[in-house]
Amino acid sequence: MHLTPAMQNFILHWGEMGTKWGVNRSVAQVHALLHISPDPMTAEDICEALNLARSNVSTAIKELQGWKLVKASRQLGDRRDHFTSVRDMFDLVNTVVEGRRDREYAPTLAALRVVAREAESDGTPEHIRARFAETLETMQQFDAWYAEIARLPRGTQMTLLKLGAKIARFLPKGSSS
Repeated sequence: MHLTPAMQNFILHWGEMGTKWGVNRSVAQVHALLHISPDPMTAEDICEALNLARSNVSTAIKELQGWKLVKASRQLGDRRDHFTSVRDMFDLVNTVVEGRRDREYAPTLAALRVVAREAESDGTPEHIRARFAETLETMQQFDAWYAEIARLPRGTQMTLLKLGAKIARFLPKGSSS
């Protein structure tokens, strides 16, 4: 696959963003390449396009499969796996958000619940317990809101996204706090 300067810049930027998201640069670059590739690619194709070692690409593919961002397929007459990224952008974003929720947000909520219970009987000052409770309550509200939105049909979710902050027009005046 010939990479134009724009394609290279996209892959390099996605790799840089990956490091900010807590993902290895090579993993993010492999994802970026598969994201823009019109056809499935073999690990060898990926190695050649990105000038990465085979072991690096194998590790990246396994991690991306763990995130459910990359799928393997077979082609008749070829023993190699061919890899593609999630093609639909809405599905891709949902997969990333749900993965981050499972790996980061849910464990933090669970830890906060334990800390709040522990603080009730270990001598933690009341103002600190109140801060724990406020933190937990707010995070639970966001999580519940996300879960409700995620259950809505895709078309409804898209309408809400397009509405954005304009939805506030439908709320009673003075309801912001």
